[in-house]
Amino acid sequence: MNADSDPGPDAPGRGRGPAGAGARVAQDRQVDQPAVRKAVLASAMGNCIEWFDFGVFSAGVMTSVIGTVFFPSGESGSATLRSFALIAAAFLARPFGGMFFGPMGDRLGRKRVLATTIILMSGSTFAIGILPGYHTIGLAAPLLLLAVRLVQGFSTGGEYGGAATMIAEYAPTNRRGFFGSFLELGTLTGYIMGAGLVLLTNVGLGEDRMHDWGWRLPFLLALPLGLVGLYVRTRIEDTPAFQHMEEEGKKARSPLRETLEHNWRMILMLIGIVFLLNVADYTLLTFMPSYLTDNLEMGDVTSQLITIGVELAMITAIVPLGALSDRIGRKPLLVSAAVGYIVLAWPAFALMQTDHPAGVALGYAIIGGLLVLMLAVVGATFPAMFPTKVRYGAFAIGYNVSTSLFGGTAAVLVGSLIKVTGTNYVPAYYLMLAGLVALVPIIRIPETAGVPIERAGDENAPEPVGSGAVR
Repeated sequence: MNADSDPGPDAPGRGRGPAGAGARVAQDRQVDQPAVRKAVLASAMGNCIEWFDFGVFSAGVMTSVIGTVFFPSGESGSATLRSFALIAAAFLARPFGGMFFGPMGDRLGRKRVLATTIILMSGSTFAIGILPGYHTIGLAAPLLLLAVRLVQGFSTGGEYGGAATMIAEYAPTNRRGFFGSFLELGTLTGYIMGAGLVLLTNVGLGEDRMHDWGWRLPFLLALPLGLVGLYVRTRIEDTPAFQHMEEEGKKARSPLRETLEHNWRMILMLIGIVFLLNVADYTLLTFMPSYLTDNLEMGDVTSQLITIGVELAMITAIVPLGALSDRIGRKPLLVSAAVGYIVLAWPAFALMQTDHPAGVALGYAIIGGLLVLMLAVVGATFPAMFPTKVRYGAFAIGYNVSTSLFGGTAAVLVGSLIKVTGTNYVPAYYLMLAGLVALVPIIRIPETAGVPIERAGDENAPEPVGSGAVR
C-alpha cells in the first residue's frame, strides 16, 4: 500500500494531506516538547563538534602552526596553504561517508548512525592533539595527520544529513523552521568555541609556547565534548517519522539504489544550492581569518575578534529568521541570500580593502548576514526535499558531494587564485558565481513550509499552507 492509500477518514494514522498520517504524527510531536528539545540538542551537539574542529583548525594562528609543525620548514608553499590543503583533503572522504552512513540511517535508524558519527568526529579531532610533529617522526607526521583528517571527513559525511533529518522529523510541522535553525546555531557556536579557545590560548601562553605545545590544547577538548554528545544521543528514541515508516513496513529494501534511481534530479538541485551555501560558509568561517591576516595584514587578535564578533551577531539572528520562515516560507530567505551575494559580494570586499577595522568588519558582516539567511532555513529545507524512506541517504549524498567539490576546496582555490592573480577580490567573484548557480535550483524546488515532514518529498505532497504560513 503506498503513501496515498486512504482506507477511510477514521482509520488511525491514515488519510490524505495534512489531515492524515503526517499531520497526526506532527501533532503528537507538538505535545511531546521535551522529546523535541532533546532531539534538537542531540543533533546540534554533533554539528557543534564538527565546527569546533573547523574553528580550531582554521584560526589564523593555528593554520600557521599546523603548517609548520607537521611539514618540513623548507617545503614549498606557505604554511597557511598547507593547512588549507589538509582541510580540503578531508573533504575527499565526505561523499564516501555520506554513501555509507546515509543509506544505513534509512535502514537502521537515525539514532544508531548518529551515535557512531559523533564519537568518530570527536575522537579524530582529539587524535590531532596527540600526534607527533615532523621533527619527531619525519614524513610520517603529515601522513598520519592526513589519515586522521580522512577519518574525520568520512564520519562528518554521515553527520550533517542525519542531524538535520533528526530535527526535521521530530519538529512540529508549524515550527520546523524554528527548531531547524538550531542545527546551524550549533555550527556557529562550535566555530566560536573553537576560534575563541585558540585566541585565548594564544594570548595566554604567548607565541613561543603556543607553537611549542599550546596548539594541542584546543584539539584535546574535543573528546569530552564528544562524550557529552554521545550521552545525549543515546538518551533519545528514533524519530517518530522513522518509527512510523518502520511500523508500516515501508522501509526501502535497497536505500542507496532507490535514492540514486528515483531522487537524482532533486539531489542535483541540492548540490546546486549547497554550492552557494558551502562557498559562503567555508569562505567566511575557514578562509577569512587567514585572509584578514595574510592578505589585509591585520593582527591575529584583531582578525579573530572581528570574526568572532560577526559570528556572535549571526547567532542572535539565526533563530528568529528560522521562525520567520515558518510564516513566510523558506524560499524567500534563500532567494534573498542568492541575489544578495550576486549584488553585494563585490561591495563587501571593497569595504574590506579600506585598511580600517570598521570597514573590514562591515564588509565581513555583509557576507555573514547573507549567509545567516541560508543557515537559518537549510535545516528545515533540505530534509523536506526527499521522502522519509530515503531522506537521510539522499540528503547525505547530495550535500557531501557538493561539499567535497566546492566547500573543502574553497579556501585552497581562493587562496591560490589570489596568489596567481594578485587581486584580493577573488572571494567576491567566487561568491557571485555561486549565487548565480544556486538561484536556479532555489527557484525550482517546492516550498515545504507548512507541509508535514511525513509527506514532504513525495510526488503528491500537499501544497504548503498559504505561502508557508502555519494554520
